Amino acid sequence: MFDFSIITDWIHGLLTSFLPLGVATFIECVTIGGCLLLLYTIIAIAMIFMERKVCAAFQCRLGPMRVGPWGTLQVFGDVFKMLTKEIITIRHADKFLYNLAPYIVILASLLSFACLPFNRGMEVLDFNVGVFFMMAASSIGVVGILLAGWSSNNKFSLIGAMRSGAQMISYELSISLSILTIVVLTDTMQFSEIVERQADGWFLFKGHLPALVAFVIYLIAGNAEVNRGPFDLPEAESELTAGYHTEYSGMHFGLFYVAEFVNLFIISGVAATIFLGGWMPLYIPGWEGFNAVMDWIPGFVWFFGKAFFVVGLLMWIKWTFPRLRIDQILTLEWKYLVPIGLVNLLLMVIVVVFKLHF
Repeated sequence: MFDFSIITDWIHGLLTSFLPLGVATFIECVTIGGCLLLLYTIIAIAMIFMERKVCAAFQCRLGPMRVGPWGTLQVFGDVFKMLTKEIITIRHADKFLYNLAPYIVILASLLSFACLPFNRGMEVLDFNVGVFFMMAASSIGVVGILLAGWSSNNKFSLIGAMRSGAQMISYELSISLSILTIVVLTDTMQFSEIVERQADGWFLFKGHLPALVAFVIYLIAGNAEVNRGPFDLPEAESELTAGYHTEYSGMHFGLFYVAEFVNLFIISGVAATIFLGGWMPLYIPGWEGFNAVMDWIPGFVWFFGKAFFVVGLLMWIKWTFPRLRIDQILTLEWKYLVPIGLVNLLLMVIVVVFKLHF
């Protein structure tokens, strides 16, 4: 498995050989930030195109087909259209908070995105408390959504924002319990270390029953956390027009739209990291030839393959199940997922203490 830290250390040594350390560090930070923004944009475009094609397949349609081969340029056309559309100013809105809200949402999404370990040596924010940092950073998005609904001075936006706030804060608890279950198993909160502990097997398979239960709870709670069907009550088009971003237009709406799709990838990327081995290949004990072939596949290919596999699962769920009512959503969380998650966490503690895992 290739370690990209060899390349990054060489670049750092090259820059510090003829530049002061502070200047070299600044250049590195700006370069990494630009690469993250570029990758963020590419993934958003890919996710939007994938959503349209998956939706079309479930509805026995073809999806976008006219612009470019198989409709591949349709998303780029939509992006250019969004960039040129007028940003309408709402007369009685709180203008400062109204304009600030989309940037808070996109900032929270970018911070969470930077925590994903794409490959060995390609971790941007790899703290020893990385899990804690990512949960804290992703929680900032709730503030942006609540500000968007309240500052728009629109009752539909306010209702959508209140629904979203209640839903996201509630389901963060189940996500945290699921991740904490794996933290108990690995005894670390650093994402790269969690991946390294799966070198001899992914936690979904070797973590025993609690890991499997945590994975299922995580998928359900993750879908609700990013306000996607069947948990899309905050944006219920049939009753709230568009929810908390009803009054937004132009690129302000585009920021909400992009953040929603990339947040889906972030949820899937975290699932791939802590349950499916991240950049680690699939190894089968005793199959040395097969394992040697798996080692030739780059780590980032494994990571993105696993992440998009989980994305496909979540899209399958969205386009299969009907939308739930708000009381059903909160009942599912507080009466079922939280108690099951707490019991599952206790089971994982027992598994670790008595060394029952594989």
